[in-house]
Amino acid sequence: MPVIAVVNRKGGSGKSTLATHVAVWMSRRGEKVMLGDVDRQRSTVPWLRRRAAQVVPGEPLQGWATDPRNVLRPPSGVRHVVLDTPGGMQGFDLGRVAMYADILLLPLCDSLFDRESAAGCLEELRAHPRVSSGRVQVGVVGMRLDWSGYAEGRLREWAGGLAVPMVAAVRDSRAFVSAAERGLTVLDLPEEQTPSERKELSALFDWIDGAIAAIPLPTVTRPVQSRPAGGAQLIGVVDQASQAAQSAASAAALERPAPRAASVGDGPAVPTTEAGAAGTPQDEGIPISLIQIGARPSGALSQLRRWFGRLRSGS
Repeated sequence: MPVIAVVNRKGGSGKSTLATHVAVWMSRRGEKVMLGDVDRQRSTVPWLRRRAAQVVPGEPLQGWATDPRNVLRPPSGVRHVVLDTPGGMQGFDLGRVAMYADILLLPLCDSLFDRESAAGCLEELRAHPRVSSGRVQVGVVGMRLDWSGYAEGRLREWAGGLAVPMVAAVRDSRAFVSAAERGLTVLDLPEEQTPSERKELSALFDWIDGAIAAIPLPTVTRPVQSRPAGGAQLIGVVDQASQAAQSAASAAALERPAPRAASVGDGPAVPTTEAGAAGTPQDEGIPISLIQIGARPSGALSQLRRWFGRLRSGS
């Protein structure tokens, strides 16, 4: 489930305009999209309310107003998430969005204040491990640019100096304002009325498609339960590759004859069980390996240590 977050510390940069257009573009392709509003001003809430009264093509957008600390618990059935974030986001809140986002879009107007604010935001984002390692794709989108091309050239030069791609340049157009008044986007207006706006946005959408295609596939996991000695229950998450390896090892162990204790001449005898594992209680099932406790609930780690202690002592 790709998560696209629209981020800029400076207010009035066009974040809500950009977020609504990305969400509508996905919905018109038949995707189930959640438009999450992390902005305390709730800019997209009245827009969604107006849109609900319109007859438009595509899947209905699911709105979701939340705060930066709970931005990534989307409703079931959602396949794409687009987040509209507040201005001034930094520190923990910005880091949390970067932790779970796959794509970060930075809308940017052509002014000294916008460029300086965006440079500071980029610097903080690049300190995040997921951004610095390339797991999060970052792109700059020029917004409300003049039609002369001068502003676009200056922003592209600025982006090149910071080694960040400028993926689209969107000119200032009254069509965006008039469409938003009715809960629409320029994509909902007749094509003959918005040819230039659609062309400019198509460059952004093409880049997003490429960025989504580059997202690594997640490891498929499922919960696995095991009851160690003493009746305590340990719940971990084991990936399917590890589980398959464990099953193969267990099957091979059942086919092998039970090993005997070493002779006196070879050194002290090592106690074995019917399964052939030294120091392992006979009533154990398949041993758990590569246990990942992502949430680390209270006491889980100490419980795991006590269990392995009992295995080593043979009690």
